[in-house]
Amino acid sequence: MARVVLIEDERELSELVSRTLEEGGHVVERFFDGENALRRLLNPHAPEPDILVLDLMLPRIDGLEICRQIRRTKIVPILMLTAKSTEIDRVLGLELGADDYLTKPVSLRELQARIAAILRRVDMMRSASRLSTDTDGTIVHGDLRIDPVSRDVVAGQEVIGLTAKEFDLLYLLASNPGRAFSRDYLLASIWGDDYTGFDRTVDTHILRIRRKLGGADSIADRIVTLWGVGYKYVLPGGVS
Repeated sequence: MARVVLIEDERELSELVSRTLEEGGHVVERFFDGENALRRLLNPHAPEPDILVLDLMLPRIDGLEICRQIRRTKIVPILMLTAKSTEIDRVLGLELGADDYLTKPVSLRELQARIAAILRRVDMMRSASRLSTDTDGTIVHGDLRIDPVSRDVVAGQEVIGLTAKEFDLLYLLASNPGRAFSRDYLLASIWGDDYTGFDRTVDTHILRIRRKLGGADSIADRIVTLWGVGYKYVLPGGVS
C-alpha cells in the first residue's frame, strides 16, 4: 500500500484514477489545482507521500513549477501526466526531476503498472543501499567504501582525502542510489538553509569529489549530472 498524492484538475479523470488506485489498496489524496497541492506538499506536518501523480497543465500553478519546487526539498517519486505529446514537454518534465510520464488519454491499467514499477524501483534501490551498508552505516558499493564513523573513503586500494562537506555530499548521494537530488536540496541539506555563499558551491564540490575519485572512466562516473536538476549516484555497473 502506498500513499499517493494525485494532482489532476479534470475531476472525472481524478475520480477514475483515485477509485482505481484505492481499489488497488493505495491511500489517495486528491487536489485539483497547483496552489493547494503545493501548500500541502510543502507542509512539514503532513505525512510524506510515497509517490506524486502530477498533471502538467494545472490552474494557478502548473505541474512543471510544482515539480521544480518539490525537487528543491524532497526526493519523492513523481509520475507526470500530460496532454502534450511533444518531446520538449516530456524532456522538460524529466529534466526537472520527474521519474516517469504518461501522455493523456491515460490508460488506467498502464497508470497502475507505471506506479507499481516506480515504487518497486525505489524499494529495490533502498534494499540495495541497505544490503551494501554495514550496521555502523558504512557503505560498500563494489570497490568504494564510505565509513561515516572514521569518515574514511576508500576507492579501490586508495584512501581518498575529502573535506568535511565533500564527504557529507558523497555520503548523502551514495546512501540514496538512483534518486535525483536538486542543487537546492543538496545545498540546504549539507550547508544549511541559512547558507548565503556562492551559488555554484554544489557543482564545485561535485567536481572536486569526481577528480579525487579518479576522474572519467572511474568510480567518479557513478556521480551523474542531471542537467537542469542536479545529481544522482548510480550503483556499480551504471544501475540506476
